[in-house]
Order: sequence, then structure tokens, then C-alpha cells
Amino acid sequence: MASRVEKYLAHLDRLSGGREPRFFPVQSTGQGLGGVTEIVYDGLPEGLLTALTYGLSLAEHPEWQSGSPELCLSVNSTNVVWAHAAGFLAEQLRGTCPFSYGSTIDFGERIVPESQMTAFCVYAPMVLEREDYLGIDVGPPGHEGHDVINIQGMYPIHEVERQFIDEQGLEAFWMSGWEPTDVLRRPAV
Repeated sequence: MASRVEKYLAHLDRLSGGREPRFFPVQSTGQGLGGVTEIVYDGLPEGLLTALTYGLSLAEHPEWQSGSPELCLSVNSTNVVWAHAAGFLAEQLRGTCPFSYGSTIDFGERIVPESQMTAFCVYAPMVLEREDYLGIDVGPPGHEGHDVINIQGMYPIHEVERQFIDEQGLEAFWMSGWEPTDVLRRPAV
């Protein structure tokens, strides 16, 4: 019988076409919770660094009614620090941040030295189809209740954009004509 993490990795393996990712562990700072793992695909899709997390969904949050999240970040960069930032936030904020669509997260400093971005917003992952990021059943066969993972997209943004989203909403920002994977772009608002 496959474990929870094995089912999740099998799902990612199917989506990546069997491409081998790199794994980076993030040690747990929470009582009774295992660590978070960053699962990094270089050049998938072509030209992007895509990182997913595993371990965020091990926590509980009152807003997680139809599944618990894991994160997906896709950026036009080769700098793996982007993946480390997603893994760090998943580990530090699990149980306190809902990671729901429209959530913004202030990183507090530049995420990587070459980019001016200091925050993230959460929305559907742009590199996955809806059926591939929602309702991933990772529970044991015949389990009672649900053990479902929903993959949430993480998008690097500028501080002024984070403030705009908090005031005007994600939809207004999303329509501003920005390029979600460009980590060197100027602010869109």
C-alpha cells in the first residue's frame, strides 16, 4: 500500500512525464509535524524553474475544508532560492496562513538578490490543468473522511502589488497585464 507522500509523488511523476526532480528538505520548526520538502523541476515547463512543496498539507487550518494545500511556484529563473523561499513559507506559515486564492504574503525582504520582489500572492497554478491541481486523493484505500491535496500557485510580486491586491482584490491585479513568471519585471500597478 502506497503512503501519502508516495501517492503525491506518483501524481507529480505522472504530470512531469517521469522527469527526475531535485529534493530539498526543510527541517520542521513545529511540534509534531514532519518537515517540508521542496520538489524542484528545472526547465519544466521549458524555460521555467518549477517547485512544489510537500509537508504544508500535514498541518491543519480551519479554512481547509475541501482539502489541504501544497504550493507550486513557476518562475523564469534558474535560481533555486525561489524554491527555497516557497519551502520556507510553507514550513513557517503552515497552520496559520490559509494559502487561499487572493492571499498575499510579505516575505519581508528581497526574495533573491537579482529581483526587487518581496512578496507572493496565491492563485491557481498556471502550469497545471485544473484536474491536475485540485482534489488529489492521497489517503489510504477505504479511508474514512478525506485526505485530499489541492496545489496552490505562488506568484512573486512587488510590495506595491501586494498592497494593491490587499486593497483592490486579486482579480483587479490579475487583469493588469503582468507576466507571472517574469521575476525581473517592473511593478504592474
